[in-house]
Amino acid sequence: MSLYIGRETSKLWKRISAETTTEVNLLAENWKYVLGGLICQYMHGLAARGVHYIHRPGPTLQDTGFLLLPELGEERAYVSETVFTFIFLSFVLWTFHPFIFKTKKIYTVLIWCRVLSFLVACQFLRVLTFYSTQLPGPNYHCREGSRLATLPRPDNPLEFLLIMPRGVLYGCGDLIFSSHMIFSLVFVRTYQKYGTRRFIKQCAWLTVVIQSLLIIASRKHYTVDVVVAWYTVNLVVFFVDRKLADMPERSIGAILPLSNDVRMKEENIKLVNGNPGDPVDWRLRNQANGKVNEDSNGLHVDVLDGV
Repeated sequence: MSLYIGRETSKLWKRISAETTTEVNLLAENWKYVLGGLICQYMHGLAARGVHYIHRPGPTLQDTGFLLLPELGEERAYVSETVFTFIFLSFVLWTFHPFIFKTKKIYTVLIWCRVLSFLVACQFLRVLTFYSTQLPGPNYHCREGSRLATLPRPDNPLEFLLIMPRGVLYGCGDLIFSSHMIFSLVFVRTYQKYGTRRFIKQCAWLTVVIQSLLIIASRKHYTVDVVVAWYTVNLVVFFVDRKLADMPERSIGAILPLSNDVRMKEENIKLVNGNPGDPVDWRLRNQANGKVNEDSNGLHVDVLDGV
């Protein structure tokens, strides 16, 4: 038993080491995109903090969602945040699954380059929107009489540039459209395209719908903030994804993504030598647009899919 455990541990360590080497090489090639995406995340946080300074509390606007959904109350505000945290952490763990599982459908660095590009495009539109018109925040700490509804002027630039977790949780003014919905929809759409488990995809979409209702019931956003996020994020991801280069195929035994020239040269060599390749490998080859087969499409996918 101990010999078996030791053998499997050794295999897992070799798998992690090989994947780490691969991802480090990819990061060395794409670090500018990753760094740029992370800087834009920080700039989005500064923009949300800046609009909090000019937010003015007022009477809560009439909202259809507030009339239809019962109010959870301030003491149950954690419910929607718990659901969002579950979506966020689940997606992050999934993007790192190639380090653990044998089957490797995606490259972690490349998938995050794609996700960051979606987030940046959506957040750019979001900043333009909530700076165009500031609505009185419906959240409890943004209402009239709350000392957190408007931030006092910063004493020094460092106070403004330093984003604290408390400021993220208790922001006001950055309403249209919901940032929580941006992250959730981008994550779910990404798994919808590159994930392999149909049941998980269905559960993911159901979870996002539930989160949308919880955000409104928690009075963290108006209904319009959630509705605008649903169609804006989906449209942005659709059009940005068409402009980006296709995700490279990751066939069995592949370490680094091959360029189109190298792949065409290898296939030409096979044809010249009269060896068209293993028909099973051709059947399992992913589509050029990065989509992967789902587990319900055939038995051979279950053998390959680890996540």
